[in-house]
Amino acid sequence: MQRRSFVKGAVGAMAAVSPGALGANDTVRVAVLGVNGQGWHHVGGYQKLPQVEVVTLCDPDRQVAARRAAEFEKAYARRVRTETDLRRVFDDKSIDAVSIATPNHWHALATIWACQAGKDVYVEKPGSHNVFEGRKMIEAAARYNRIVQHGVQLRSSPALQEAVEKLRAGVIGKVYLCRALVYRWRPSIGRFREEPPPPELDYDLWQGPAQLRPFSRRWVHYNWHWQWEYGDGEIGNQGIHQLDMAQWGLGVQLPRQVVAAGGKFVWEDDKETPEILTAVCSYPDQGKMIEIAVRHWCTPEEQGVGVGNIFLGSEGYMLIRHYTAYETYLGEKREPGPARTAEGDHYANFIQAVRSRKKSEQNGPVETAHYSSGLAHLANISFRLGRRVKFDPARERFVGDTEADRLLTRSYRRPFVVPDRV
Repeated sequence: MQRRSFVKGAVGAMAAVSPGALGANDTVRVAVLGVNGQGWHHVGGYQKLPQVEVVTLCDPDRQVAARRAAEFEKAYARRVRTETDLRRVFDDKSIDAVSIATPNHWHALATIWACQAGKDVYVEKPGSHNVFEGRKMIEAAARYNRIVQHGVQLRSSPALQEAVEKLRAGVIGKVYLCRALVYRWRPSIGRFREEPPPPELDYDLWQGPAQLRPFSRRWVHYNWHWQWEYGDGEIGNQGIHQLDMAQWGLGVQLPRQVVAAGGKFVWEDDKETPEILTAVCSYPDQGKMIEIAVRHWCTPEEQGVGVGNIFLGSEGYMLIRHYTAYETYLGEKREPGPARTAEGDHYANFIQAVRSRKKSEQNGPVETAHYSSGLAHLANISFRLGRRVKFDPARERFVGDTEADRLLTRSYRRPFVVPDRV
């Protein structure tokens, strides 16, 4: 299947797209790509916003698309268009923005194609499936002047925005370490054989950039998270939120050294990615460090936090609870300090930037997709190689390590190729 004609004339077409075409009272028309899981949450997020309308649901599984369309009509008293091929969505000039909740291996290419087609983009975490893709996403957003928002909702929490301000102001003194905690109950997925794909699924399209392999329930639908070809394990799933918080709070991006260890110690199932993973990311020139601990079963919380972060400083520590709350404890007696709980609306922030065309208004700009996802990718690379790796953040290459460099990208299957030049 070939790319649509818009790709060939993308640069010329962009000249005809006015970046300020949407007025304050115009309806923003959104298509959601991938609606089996998190994409359905996207639908609800947009539908509650004024002057925003979800007009298309796209999924390569026709059965999933039809079920969600029926649920949509029941919930919102109107019909919605369905598509199986996201390229037809990009061809639709009436659509202003796309919201991407596909499997991870599709995130970057769908984002780039959408930018080329003149669409603004909200993309689920992790923004990329490898480090190379994250840089290409940044380049595409800049070249086509698109708003690209990364789905790290915690950045839109007023409480956590305040927490970062407090860290910058020295509420816990000199901050030197952040622990990212990802303790989630993840059971066995069992074992699955290869079989013919179901007739309702466009399996070639589902595979997209990945190398074609026989269909299996090992990865379709949700279990792709635990397969290297499509997902990034739990560190690249829930862990992106906590890594993003760590980078945000510490004021860092990609590290100079990473060492990771872990494995599968409980379940004998079809997961490829580790169930337990501990990684240390070092910033020796900045005197800071990130630790992340991924655990999957029967694990105690730390300081009452199971999913969140602990920032350690010279005068105390700060707890981040999931996406919406922070607490501080000061001095040797751990006396309670500033604290706050408040939710934000990441979808509303995205739509605000779509209307204003001001990337400075975004809480989760495309750069966060690259850096927080990149941190997970580097940890996975260290784990897969079984050793420490040294990284050059300026060049975004490993230091004298061609074996590690090969894992910064992947072998793409035509025509689903993330290009060197976007």
